[in-house]
Amino acid sequence: MKGISTARIAQAKACFSVLGCITIRSQFGGYGLLAEGVMFAVIAEGELYLRATHGLEPTFRARGMVNMIYSKRGVPITMRYYWVDEALWRERNELIGLAWQAVREARREQQSKTGSHGRLRTLPNIDINMERLLWRAGIRNVYDLRLYGARRSYLRLLQQQNPLGVRMLLSLAGAIAGYHHAALPAELRGELIQWFEHTMAMRSHGHEPVIQRQRAALND
Repeated sequence: MKGISTARIAQAKACFSVLGCITIRSQFGGYGLLAEGVMFAVIAEGELYLRATHGLEPTFRARGMVNMIYSKRGVPITMRYYWVDEALWRERNELIGLAWQAVREARREQQSKTGSHGRLRTLPNIDINMERLLWRAGIRNVYDLRLYGARRSYLRLLQQQNPLGVRMLLSLAGAIAGYHHAALPAELRGELIQWFEHTMAMRSHGHEPVIQRQRAALND
């Protein structure tokens, strides 16, 4: 890595860890930042720029952020990436909120290109291993996952592999809603954890017929 960007990359990784697994790749002569495989920012010459969609640009401009200018073969090109100044770095919560919007909008763009029947691993929280588990449970694409919902998908997974922890359930719900599992709304998170604990308690006491009826009810 270029020395001028090394410290900024480390700072960005620490700041945006709440968005999921942060990775980097070469981009525009600098480094692209990806959250769960979705690129939401770049770092060039030690500066951070958040990615904007057409719908998100007014939000960034209202905040006073300016476009990144990328020189390609000596020709300046205005990019749909917006500069994060030092004042915004100091407003950590606001910066994370803007970055989360950038991830969400970038993911929506990605999903619109693949369609509702796209690959499961284009969703947050779902890697190739989890995608294969879902395939074996009969959940083949994004449409299937949304059709079944988090709870019914989880019960289908339980038929294939046991045990599965609560994080799997939260990850499924986050994938459907477009969140990293750690960023699920508190109310939804609480409901899912309560349902998980109740379901696991019934299993541990040999109430499998009850769970089968629950599965059937969710299928209705």
